[in-house]
Amino acid sequence: MTRVKICGLKRVEDVAYVNESLPEYAGFVFAGSKRKVTDEQAEALRRMLDERIVPVGVFVNEPVEHILNLVGKKVIRVVQLHGDEDESYIQRLRAGLESKQGTSGYKENNKISRADPDNEGPGEKNDDIESVKIIKAVRVQNQEQILEAEKLSCDYLLLDTWQKDAYGGCGKQFDKSLIPEDMSKPYFLAGGLAADNIRENIEICHPYAVDVSSDVETDGKKDQKKIQEFIERVREYE
Repeated sequence: MTRVKICGLKRVEDVAYVNESLPEYAGFVFAGSKRKVTDEQAEALRRMLDERIVPVGVFVNEPVEHILNLVGKKVIRVVQLHGDEDESYIQRLRAGLESKQGTSGYKENNKISRADPDNEGPGEKNDDIESVKIIKAVRVQNQEQILEAEKLSCDYLLLDTWQKDAYGGCGKQFDKSLIPEDMSKPYFLAGGLAADNIRENIEICHPYAVDVSSDVETDGKKDQKKIQEFIERVREYE
């Protein structure tokens, strides 16, 4: 099953749209972007989010302490690193998560999330800090980048389009032939995905999940019909 992540939720309406369509993941952007939300905004939107949808925090070179604070407040359950974070950074983040485990009161229930019915990803049985997963984004320029990123101790990769002076959200596709055939890590596919090309991309790449933001928007705002159509196209492929 190909999972879906709708990224860049900012308004109450955006949450209502995803609650209706039920993607597996919803992303809140904490990095500099037109879709950026404050901690307070994200916390309020998170409370409105359907519990079956896994909340993801998107960060660019963020202080680890800020991420840990959002995790501790249950605002996010997956951390997406979209900047220049290296293995040392990931290790510091994991150490911080481990130090909070058992002391934050994060455990909520024993429900299994829709995102991972086989318990292979962020929707683990125990909804606690130990189950928080890390995604590392790669802005693809060549295959060597991806191979090097596979050595990182993150749980997933996210393959996105490279654009000068931008960390993501460009709305353009990249050359899928650069993706190694024998990827060892599951990955999210991003970059220019839309309802009219998603089937082809899934057939070629077979990603763990697909990630979309700008192509489910109209005039810079999330569009209910586009979200619904995108998710329907993905589900049709199953």
